[in-house]
Amino acid sequence: MRCERSSFRHSAKNPGDEKVALLLRRAPRRLATNLGGNALIECDVLVIGAGLAGLVAAAEAADRGRTVCIVEQEGEQSLGGQAFWSLGGLFFVDSPEQRLMGIRDSISLARQDWMGSAAFDRPEDYWPRRWAEAYLEFASGEKRSWLHQQGMRWFPVVGWAERGGGLAHGHGNSVPRFHVTWGTGPAVLAPFIRRVREAEAKGLVTLLFRHQVDDLVVQDGVVCGARGTVLQSDTGVRGQETNRIFAALFEIRAGATIVTSGGIGGNHDAVRRRWPVDRLGQPPADMVAGVPAHVDGRMIEITERAGGREINSDRMWHYTEGLKNWDPIWRNHGIRILPGPSAFWCDAWGNRFAAPAMPGFDTLATLKAICATGQD
Repeated sequence: MRCERSSFRHSAKNPGDEKVALLLRRAPRRLATNLGGNALIECDVLVIGAGLAGLVAAAEAADRGRTVCIVEQEGEQSLGGQAFWSLGGLFFVDSPEQRLMGIRDSISLARQDWMGSAAFDRPEDYWPRRWAEAYLEFASGEKRSWLHQQGMRWFPVVGWAERGGGLAHGHGNSVPRFHVTWGTGPAVLAPFIRRVREAEAKGLVTLLFRHQVDDLVVQDGVVCGARGTVLQSDTGVRGQETNRIFAALFEIRAGATIVTSGGIGGNHDAVRRRWPVDRLGQPPADMVAGVPAHVDGRMIEITERAGGREINSDRMWHYTEGLKNWDPIWRNHGIRILPGPSAFWCDAWGNRFAAPAMPGFDTLATLKAICATGQD
């Protein structure tokens, strides 16, 4: 969401070019406000959420000379968000790793697979389709070289993230495209954390941890920043629930506001409200959480209050082969079992699932089959 009234926009026709350019080179500024002594911060770009998407957005903006504020409700120990816990699998098309394994891939095949999976059959799917087209071009073009230049490397065996229904025109992947990064999720984060920290040292990026956004600031119909609560410090380890004790107020004004706050996986009430009963049946009574409690979708509602729109919320994804972690980090901590090549999957009554209802092959078909038994 872009605030078109921002005084930090740089226009070649502006007679105050030199002054504006000087402001663009400065760090985000703290100004006196009427917030009871709390500071108002001004910057070019406000990024809400310090996960992988937020770090990439901030790094790219800083590379263009913009001043950036990143606000994150968790502490510094949680920098990088949920990518830290991931396997680090990335989607490439026609990669050297695929060719080494004799896998024949192409952007046309990837596009067929993507369109078969996404469907794009609703009026609100115009922009999702445009994004998918752009991402396919990226994944088959500069994506791998761009990440390789930043130091990322990949395991030389490409896997299947999801085979899908098994038909060429249906959902899922026709060929393996799941490239596991050496070092998994933390190695995916590493180059972007490095770039953000380097920009921070130059005064271009300010990281504001324990800053919880409560509202987006809207003026004349456009979002021009955010306001919220500074929470008391909490030294809990990454993933554990942290306090929500009030410490102060804050407000940030920005030329552009980017919300990268994550999903709803830690909020099962929100999951159940969005559950597609018509496609998957009734949601399970018991579910485990693959993400910490703070992944609660709170910013989705806040963004909607400011005029944003949530679409396709019923098109959700859930892994079916989750078990409770024997040594949990967060409440109801679930971990996923990676199936072997000859795994035997059965329902609660010992009946083997019929193809393609097998985890890792067609996850949503498996989920529907499990829900149909009434046992979870």
